Amino acid sequence: MWLRVLGAGAGGGFPQWNCGCPGCRAVREGSRPASPRTQSSIAVSADRTTWFLVNASPDLRAQIEAAPELRPRDKRDSPIAAVLLTDAELDHTMGLLLLREGPGVAVHATDASFATLTDGTGFVPTLERYTQVTRHVVVPGETVALAEGLSYTAFDVPTVKKARFGGGTDIEGRVVGYRFTDTTSGRTAVYLPGVQEVTPAVHDELAAADVVLVDGTTWTDDEMIRLGLASKTARDMGHLAVDGPDGSLAVLSGLRAERKIYVHINNSNPMLLEDSAEYATVTARGAEVATDGLEVEV
Repeated sequence: MWLRVLGAGAGGGFPQWNCGCPGCRAVREGSRPASPRTQSSIAVSADRTTWFLVNASPDLRAQIEAAPELRPRDKRDSPIAAVLLTDAELDHTMGLLLLREGPGVAVHATDASFATLTDGTGFVPTLERYTQVTRHVVVPGETVALAEGLSYTAFDVPTVKKARFGGGTDIEGRVVGYRFTDTTSGRTAVYLPGVQEVTPAVHDELAAADVVLVDGTTWTDDEMIRLGLASKTARDMGHLAVDGPDGSLAVLSGLRAERKIYVHINNSNPMLLEDSAEYATVTARGAEVATDGLEVEV
């Protein structure tokens, strides 16, 4: 099984178009070692021929062009077989509209996400005006065969983040993670780009995986406030900070996974700067800061 990081950045990417924070300035100017990143998405395959997107970012076209495996091999075709969604956030779903030229789009999402995409953003009915959309309802806990040698099981990731398009905060499936299994070898990878709290159930998913790709949005909970970029904490935005005794790095450090990789990294996070103390801390504790194009064989 192969996983390719198409975009390692959080919403807005790195640098973000309207941001002049220290990190964005550094990557624009080349004054410190750092790599630009597009918005969060990965692709998964069992055979490197048929690929499945996990989330469809606004940067999807550029991500496909940067990944030879995802480019068409003939007239008007694509090796992309389906899109799996972890939630209905704009930075994870706007790319769906970029797939309108295809003969059809298979979308795997929970009822909660489909409700937002239908009655909230309207992305699904808009896409249906251009092409056929095949809906596959994701049910947390159910194992689904994606292709020969590859299956997924979604798991619920509780969040109290305010829903922009109505609905409560306790609805199952608003945010999910995915456990992918190579059914030939039995090896597994977990993709979790958004997590507000590592509950015992979520920890169990991470603890059993051979490879984990985990939310690395901010270094500290109040990062955006301190930098004057926003009035919300990381938790308010549905994310667990990396640093601190209860942060995600402490969780990752205790896992058996062979590779522990941060994805969905916000432009404000100092660990994006490769000469920073934060980057050194992450690598010293056995984790990685993903870049676009990183490929992992599981």
